[in-house]
Amino acid sequence: MLTRHIREMVTDPRPLDAVLAEASAPTRAILERSLEARELSVEDGVHLLSTEGADLLALIKTADRVRATDVGNDVTYVINRNINWTNICFVGCQFCAFAVHRKDPTAYNHDVNHVLSKVQDAIDRGASEVCMQGGINPEMDAFEYRDMLLAIKARYPHMHIHAYSPMEIMYGARRTGMNYTDYISMLRDAGLGTIPGTAAEILDDDVREILSHKKVDVRTWVEIITTAHKVGVRTTSTIMYGHIETREHIARHIDLLRTIQKETGGFTEFVPLRFIHTYTTLYQKGLVNPPPKGAVDFRMYAVSRLMLRGWINNLQTSWVKLGVELAQLTLGAGCNDFGGTLMEESISKMAGADAGEYLPESEIRALIEGFGRIPVQRTTTYGRMHGAEDGANETHAAGDGAGWRSGRRALSAGPALAS
Repeated sequence: MLTRHIREMVTDPRPLDAVLAEASAPTRAILERSLEARELSVEDGVHLLSTEGADLLALIKTADRVRATDVGNDVTYVINRNINWTNICFVGCQFCAFAVHRKDPTAYNHDVNHVLSKVQDAIDRGASEVCMQGGINPEMDAFEYRDMLLAIKARYPHMHIHAYSPMEIMYGARRTGMNYTDYISMLRDAGLGTIPGTAAEILDDDVREILSHKKVDVRTWVEIITTAHKVGVRTTSTIMYGHIETREHIARHIDLLRTIQKETGGFTEFVPLRFIHTYTTLYQKGLVNPPPKGAVDFRMYAVSRLMLRGWINNLQTSWVKLGVELAQLTLGAGCNDFGGTLMEESISKMAGADAGEYLPESEIRALIEGFGRIPVQRTTTYGRMHGAEDGANETHAAGDGAGWRSGRRALSAGPALAS
């Protein structure tokens, strides 16, 4: 029933002018500013995150119009493989059901040969990217992250390695005694292509103290991300929503990412990630009552599209968090990227996600086409794939999304298209 209600909103055939006319005056004023390519404030974001009924419909339709104006009808995706190479972790995040103590009978720490076999599997299945993240293992070798990169690149020089969250970067730098500039530069030289902008959750230290008091704080997260950008390593950006955060936390989080992008231009995309709660400590202790799927997700995506307009133009849905049906519908709420095939996704699955770990390319393309959009296979940095001989060569078309300032667009770009 909920999905049907959202589908009716997303597919409402009325022109945008008619939908805006039914919205409340405060909401309509904010949305019209966005259509004029004027930057929205944190206060605007907070207001839009509370919309319901006609106001929510107007928000969704405006986000879809902005998406069409700024990035067109192409919906990109990447053929990739996750490698969750260890589940051993001492950090103790209350929102995580993946990590275990090193003495737990289910603990694992894959050696380099096991990881290489997974990379080969990725290539055999046409992947251009491997995404490597894992727990924070207290017994790892100081240079293990570097050595893993060297081993992969020695055997598979064309594979793009998207690896190591800011938490892993912080831990690795401390283990080696290196500063962040030198450490990230070392990883880059060893073959690191890009960094996942995960470990962000909500970029507010009061919230982070509850979610995981041992995890990287906001100042350090920002320092690591901006340092990566400055040494030529691009990153994604993320948010985890649907737990203890407020609308103000979400809007300030998006605003902080926008501020970073204005400084560095190094973010490739923004990925809102719904909190998967079922088997987490946070939920089992009764500390959180996650909202049902539907309106909260579509507000999140639509507000992200509008607040980040002109700065981060690639907005990725998450089929593994939402399920494929809702993920498809987010294409009508501002999203222009369907994410990846994944092939392995232990972290969400262990928390209770039931959408599976693998979505074949054929199904991704069918979902995109079924929504009336154009599927386009991309590289990690939003270049378009061109005739990869082994499924692991990435080439960038002229003027593609790989440029450092590609997300930037003059905010005085002129009025929106007529409805």
